[in-house]
Amino acid sequence: DLSGSITAPDVKLNLGGEFIKESTATTFLRQRGYGWLLEVEDDDPEDNKPLLEELDIDLKDIYYKIRCVLMPMPSLGFNRQVVRDNPDFWGPLAIVLFFSMISLYGQFKVVSWIITIWIFGSLTIFLLARVLGGEVAYGQVLGVIGYSLLPLIVIAPVLLVVGSFEVVSTLIKLFGVFWAAYSAASLLVGEEFKTKKPLLIYPIFLLYIYFLSLYTGV
Repeated sequence: DLSGSITAPDVKLNLGGEFIKESTATTFLRQRGYGWLLEVEDDDPEDNKPLLEELDIDLKDIYYKIRCVLMPMPSLGFNRQVVRDNPDFWGPLAIVLFFSMISLYGQFKVVSWIITIWIFGSLTIFLLARVLGGEVAYGQVLGVIGYSLLPLIVIAPVLLVVGSFEVVSTLIKLFGVFWAAYSAASLLVGEEFKTKKPLLIYPIFLLYIYFLSLYTGV
């Protein structure tokens, strides 16, 4: 009669100078050619990006563009062309949504209407600029028009305070519209337009008057 016992082989792995004893199941799988089941993939750094980076949101860039729009004077030293030459989507969208929220007055349909005016109003300005010979992309126009709503947001709390004084309120509204239109026009209207500048500045001005009317209810 044959009798005895079979013991598991004592297999050790050398990992970085340290020996780690494998279990019987691990050794069995490796001997049968199924060692690939035990392999662990290294984490891909691309899968561990922060959410803002995944969505391509640069808060510093958005903050800089906001300052460029709110302070459009060339003497302040801002590189304002970055608003046009490096367009983004999330910054203008956030500003348009914020303007929509302060324009609600209990009517949620205003939000979708303002976004629609932003998209199609920018498309109209883009088509007109192209017809006049301007070298501008639709994404650039969309970003500039969106960011340039900031002056209207700034004057909104002032209008709440002086709303009972019609003359002062009208002057503030005109100031806000001129401020927004100047910020947008100074970025979109280039030297290539020459004598045709009023043909583009005028519809930009009308667009911001319409935005203001959505807020004030005029």
